[in-house]
Amino acid sequence: MPAKQIIYSGRVQGVGFRYSTKQIASGYEVIGTVKNLPDGRVEMQVMSQDSDELTDFLAAIDESTLGSLIKEREISTIPALTGQRGFIIVK
Repeated sequence: MPAKQIIYSGRVQGVGFRYSTKQIASGYEVIGTVKNLPDGRVEMQVMSQDSDELTDFLAAIDESTLGSLIKEREISTIPALTGQRGFIIVK
């Protein structure tokens, strides 16, 4: 299954965005990474074997307190993540 790359912009750095995203991910069967970008945005790459699970995970981020911090999100389909286990924060 293809994976998604989401670039979040807004007030998404210095507010625990990556840690909250990781915590939300623990309730879903998703794998991927989340990291800060040098320009102040956050990049997440995520995949699930179940497309509904992925959709629900992304909705949970938007419906959490993080949703009010997000100004824009750019969603792209990327190749499947290989060799990835779990959902991790990349420093």
